[in-house]
Amino acid sequence: MSSPGSRRNSCRGAACGSRATFEYQVRRRSSSCSYFASGAQTGDFSVSLSQPIFTVTLRFLLAIDLWLSKRLGVCACEGSAWGSIRPLVRLVEFSGHVIPWLIGTVYTLLRGRSVEEQEIMLNLALALILDLLLVRLVKTLVRRRMPTQNRSEILSTFFVERYSFPSGHASRAAMCARFFLAQLVDTDSMRLLVVGWAALVSLSRLLLARHYVTDVGFGLAMGYCQYSLVERLWVTWDWLQDALLIGLGERLNRACDGLWMIDGKH
Repeated sequence: MSSPGSRRNSCRGAACGSRATFEYQVRRRSSSCSYFASGAQTGDFSVSLSQPIFTVTLRFLLAIDLWLSKRLGVCACEGSAWGSIRPLVRLVEFSGHVIPWLIGTVYTLLRGRSVEEQEIMLNLALALILDLLLVRLVKTLVRRRMPTQNRSEILSTFFVERYSFPSGHASRAAMCARFFLAQLVDTDSMRLLVVGWAALVSLSRLLLARHYVTDVGFGLAMGYCQYSLVERLWVTWDWLQDALLIGLGERLNRACDGLWMIDGKH
């Protein structure tokens, strides 16, 4: 029979082993969910009275932005507070991606049954391209680092994003929602559905810790204003046909002039 001392030592060893295993699992889970790591944007927000009031205010707002973004990132990984609904949130996020929007718009444009429908789809395609270019331009100018990704995913592998300000999903959702409300939607239930979709897509970027709150807020405002530009630059089929005919006529004239010059030399 084993002595009480050896039995006590074995129990103590088992307890230490289980506690070490628990601590390792906790550390592993916390490290996998550290989506706002030191490389993201955890700068020093300390202020002093000697700094200008603008600097103090900006640092204070950035600190609030970072704190609120951390609180909202409840679906950053499976071990998060709302990690069980992460696949559903990712599906909502994918509905605002530019690739399915461009594919669907071009397909509808080619399969359109009327000139009006094709004209609307043509301008929607141009609006998506405009949004993509403007968001890329602002991201390149601001160069704000994205929150650290907590795991590798298929979309993040093929569509690597380095900068986060503004949120392209939010700007695209706001622009498309306003486009649909003005051009395609004519019932209250559909209006509510479109606005709700835009809000959910924008919220998904925060729940998955893809962006900061200010990224999404500025993206929504930017997308809302983009539709005003699209409306001013609206392309009609008549204008497009005239532009194509004028361009084709100029090319034919140049070709004919070149042929006349060659014949004159001979």
